[in-house]
Amino acid sequence: MSRQSLVEHIPGLRRYARALTADPWAADDLVQDTLERACSRWRLWLAGSDLRAWLFTVMHNLFINEVRQLRRRADWGNSVDLDAVAHELHAPATSPGDRMDLQRCLMQLPPNQRAVLLLTTLEDMSYEEVARVTGVPVGTVMSRLFRARERMRALMDAPAVTPEAPSAPVAHPAPLLRVLK
Repeated sequence: MSRQSLVEHIPGLRRYARALTADPWAADDLVQDTLERACSRWRLWLAGSDLRAWLFTVMHNLFINEVRQLRRRADWGNSVDLDAVAHELHAPATSPGDRMDLQRCLMQLPPNQRAVLLLTTLEDMSYEEVARVTGVPVGTVMSRLFRARERMRALMDAPAVTPEAPSAPVAHPAPLLRVLK
């Protein structure tokens, strides 16, 4: 593994990290952590194998570990039921014809579906490569991709909810919890 071969993959890693985290700062941190891990454990990479897939696997695993740690921390903290404080929360006003933007729709997907969708569409990886990166069978990749595409269609086609005329929800996302420190 040479320095140049790592540098060539940074734009793809940044795109994927930004799509996963929806935060440019967190994405840069994730890319840096990925490159640090790759450099410190370069002996784990099999010479001649696909470096790109190995780097994406490292990033995917780091991201999943971060999500698990955040969930554990959230379980330890105090949580607030958003339904109980819904009257205190106000969404910005939008016109009735507005639709949810792509990034917000992506963040509505479960992380496993979002990862598969981004790797196949944004990074143009084959199902087999995505299966290696995510550590699931090819059939599971195909199933997650189908569900992700269907959910994205539903989210993109749903009209925006306005305070004056709330619409019926298309599907119920997982309940949100607020962690108090």
